[in-house]
Amino acid sequence: MAPFFIDPDIRKAHTLPSNFYTDPAFFELSKERIFARTWQFVAGPELCETLTPVTLLPGMLDEPLLVSSRDGDVRCLSNVCTHRGKVLVENACEANLIRCGYHGRRFSLDGKFLSMPEFEDVNNFPTADDDLKHVPMAECSGFCFASIDPAAPFDDFLGKAADLFDEFEPKNLKLTATKEYEVDAHWALYCENYLEGFHIPYVHKSLNEVVDYGSYTTETFRFSSLQTALSEPGTTVTGFREFPASKNPVATAPGSDKIVAARYLFLFPNLMFNFYPWGISVNVVEPISPSKTRVRFLTYVSDESKLDSGAGADLHGVEMEDEAVVESVQKGIRSRFYSHGRYSPKREQGTHHFHRLIAEYLVD
Repeated sequence: MAPFFIDPDIRKAHTLPSNFYTDPAFFELSKERIFARTWQFVAGPELCETLTPVTLLPGMLDEPLLVSSRDGDVRCLSNVCTHRGKVLVENACEANLIRCGYHGRRFSLDGKFLSMPEFEDVNNFPTADDDLKHVPMAECSGFCFASIDPAAPFDDFLGKAADLFDEFEPKNLKLTATKEYEVDAHWALYCENYLEGFHIPYVHKSLNEVVDYGSYTTETFRFSSLQTALSEPGTTVTGFREFPASKNPVATAPGSDKIVAARYLFLFPNLMFNFYPWGISVNVVEPISPSKTRVRFLTYVSDESKLDSGAGADLHGVEMEDEAVVESVQKGIRSRFYSHGRYSPKREQGTHHFHRLIAEYLVD
């Protein structure tokens, strides 16, 4: 049974208990029960080399993987030699095959064992165990994902939110910046803050001047959620379509000058895709310890002329404000006087949905 219960009725539910964030045992449990069974970000449209080594979720899973790409055929393989366990490819490169630098074992680009020196007298060799293991991989509009042991297909995780990516041509998305932040807080606290716009008027003064808080909406799907922020009049221009259909009629009302300023898509448990008029900002939340998290920001731009306006104009400033409040929560949850809280049915649907998924994945 699950160690936690989150009532499906948000009006009755209590949040996750504080020991989920403070007990190292739950952090360790999350490695295999949550992160190994969900889809993780591998790379974006910038992927161009034949062989690209990646580490699936450093600090949490630390799994060495290898993306093999040739003529549009992309695979994800174990990057560990089946002979003695050496990492095969250390740096991205162009190649016709994969060769281990330790004892010369060779593999094809699809991971099939090819040859091995000095193994002529080995019985029952080679077998399928000598091939590189294939890791489930998925692609959406140039963005690649992998999972060690997925609980469900990637299409189920993304759901109909896949249509959001149709706004951008992968070939037009250029990776223009990467930035890493270290946050002194539990990974789930960082995600919870992202999953609600409730705090915007209190934490983000400049952002609150751009988005219309009153019309902010959240929609939840099986393994994801989508927040839509409409703009205040005259603050930004975007060609975003009305997807999903807004629950607030002001977005489609004739003559309305409030349009979509941003969409925030969350893929459980730790991936954030932020859609702005200028492109897509990807946030990858990487747990390090129960009290430390690394967040990678990847900026993919399709229209540079819109970078300095609207909800996506000051991502660094907003991040600093978010980090300050999340780190304060990290201190507060250790209090002897705090165990759990309640949800706002109007503003915290995303957080409630997130907590229910955590409880579901922690089932024995």
